[in-house]
Amino acid sequence: MNIVPVSGPAPSPSAGGALSAGGSAAPSQSFGDFLARALDNLSALENGSDQLSATLAAGGPVDIHSVVIANEQTSIAFQLALQVRNRVVEAYQDVMRMQV
Repeated sequence: MNIVPVSGPAPSPSAGGALSAGGSAAPSQSFGDFLARALDNLSALENGSDQLSATLAAGGPVDIHSVVIANEQTSIAFQLALQVRNRVVEAYQDVMRMQV
C-alpha cells in the first residue's frame, strides 16, 4: 500500500504561481489536471483495497488489519471525492443562477 503524505498549504492565488524551494516561480497545474491525478489516486486506492480483500477472501497470507485499514482509506478518499464533486456542482449552479 502506498500512502502519499499531505503537502503544505496551497499558495495564495494572488502570488501568480507556486514558488519552488529555490524561490523561483514554478508553473501551476490546472484544476483539471489536479482532479485527474486525484481520481487516478482514488482508483489506485480502490484497486489495492479490492486486491487485499480478494486475497483475504481466498485465504491468502494477508493481515486482517491491513485489509480493514485499506478499506477505510478507500472509503474516506471516496467520500472526499464525492464532497469535492458536490462543491463543484454547487459552484457551477451558483454561477448559472447569476444574473448578467
